[in-house]
Amino acid sequence: MDFESNNSVWEGMYYYPRLFGGIMLTAALLGLSTSYFGGISLLYPFPDLSIFHKKNHEKKRVRVYMDGCFDLMHYGHANALRQAKALGDELVVGVVSDEEIIATKGPPVLCMEERLALVSGLKWVDEVISSAPYAITEDFMNRLFNEYKIDYIIHGDDPCLLPDGTDAYALAKKAGRYKQIKRTEGVSSTDIVGRILSSAKSTPQDYSNSSPTGEADDIKNNCGAEKQAKGGQISHFLPTSRRIVQFSNGKGPAPNSRVVYIDGAFDLFHAGHVEILRSARQLGDFLLVGIYPDQTVSELRGHQYPLMNLYERSLGVLACRYVDEVIIGAPWEVTQDMITTFNISVVVHGRVSESNSSLEGSQDPYAVPKSMGIFQVIESPKDITTSSVAQRIIANHEIYVKRNTKKAASEKKFYAERKYVSGD
Repeated sequence: MDFESNNSVWEGMYYYPRLFGGIMLTAALLGLSTSYFGGISLLYPFPDLSIFHKKNHEKKRVRVYMDGCFDLMHYGHANALRQAKALGDELVVGVVSDEEIIATKGPPVLCMEERLALVSGLKWVDEVISSAPYAITEDFMNRLFNEYKIDYIIHGDDPCLLPDGTDAYALAKKAGRYKQIKRTEGVSSTDIVGRILSSAKSTPQDYSNSSPTGEADDIKNNCGAEKQAKGGQISHFLPTSRRIVQFSNGKGPAPNSRVVYIDGAFDLFHAGHVEILRSARQLGDFLLVGIYPDQTVSELRGHQYPLMNLYERSLGVLACRYVDEVIIGAPWEVTQDMITTFNISVVVHGRVSESNSSLEGSQDPYAVPKSMGIFQVIESPKDITTSSVAQRIIANHEIYVKRNTKKAASEKKFYAERKYVSGD
């Protein structure tokens, strides 16, 4: 700013030499007069020099747009939106409608309401457009540019093709308003569906209600009808400390902050998790979330769990806008030492949770905070659970097996032809 102001003054001298000469002469005479007359001040009307300063225009905020189905939200989705936000100042996200997903890809696992809750709950998202089209038409693109003031449309380096084989982002590329980000390695919605289907084979399931016809209606009805299920499989995620840092807020609580602690598996991060974390955050100034180790989750819910490993689950929770910090691999019991170490003011637990198995008869994990009078049970805004989400796939396993076989083949081809992409 100093450099800009000085340049403005010199430009003023160049364009108004007589005026500046008069100003300098007057200043010199005043200096001489005041020194000569022993400090007698003389009043003289100086001109406003601000006319020579360049007007400081506020920098235009860059608005970027990214769309997607965001079905079975995972850390790959979150990382894509984090990268998109880094390309601008404000991130607008379009969530594709249930109807368009059914028409182009098959039935979604999560309904629109649940997918909106997940996307809105991410810390990098500033605005959400519901029922966005799967293909960016010229009309919708113009609406993005004119109504939503979008500067760039973002997508990953993986191809996104329409049913006719054309590029879904061809128009944005032609308009010169397209930017690309790096796809996150090791995860996809197809991969997660595969984990559930694969692990379900080791558990007897009742598929009597499954039907390859009418699956769209089944999926819609599943938003209100929840059942128990089991699942789990190997993850291909390669965790790095850099990724954890990218997702972290990087700030601790202030000395007098009211720290709220909530723990759990947070497997297959869903809308119910978002809502319970929102409720917990409202009870204090800083929300600390404990993520159970994989072994603890298996002891709680069976060997098929967790569907996502510890690092994947930690990233899912860290991406939530209501979370300030996580404990990666939190102990089952909330101890006095934990409460003192993290200066915890209140420990909370939701009413809706998965049923316990081998740990049901063990010591109450909240015995210490209860004895201290800092334990609180809060209402879970949604009754959705990890098991109920998995059951939606298992109950319609024929249609998902068929869909996954096709998508898995295209993903295998993508990774076989994939080249290194910088960034991220």
